[in-house]
Amino acid sequence: MGLKIRLTRAGAKKRPYYHIVVADSRSPRDGRFIERVGSYNPMLPAEHEDRVRLQGERIMHWIAQGALATDRVARFLGKAGLKPMPAYREQPIQSAPKKKAQERAKAAAG
Repeated sequence: MGLKIRLTRAGAKKRPYYHIVVADSRSPRDGRFIERVGSYNPMLPAEHEDRVRLQGERIMHWIAQGALATDRVARFLGKAGLKPMPAYREQPIQSAPKKKAQERAKAAAG
């Protein structure tokens, strides 16, 4: 069974609130989970102490059992000092012109 430490959505419409849970990787996002190990409230300012709450001891226990954190949760763990900060991944630029369009633009400019 592959374990993940991931976010599950809670809260009202347009007022997101997330629980950080340990769950089987095959279970649905808001479905069954094994243990709740923290919370994340994106509505609070970034510097607010209650924005991310983690139960470090329990998270380290589950990591020792083989649980893998998702990208977002890994970033939370890195900021809390529980794990090394993950390598930064650039967001793909989807709106950039494709190869042929770039060639046409070069030809028109040059």
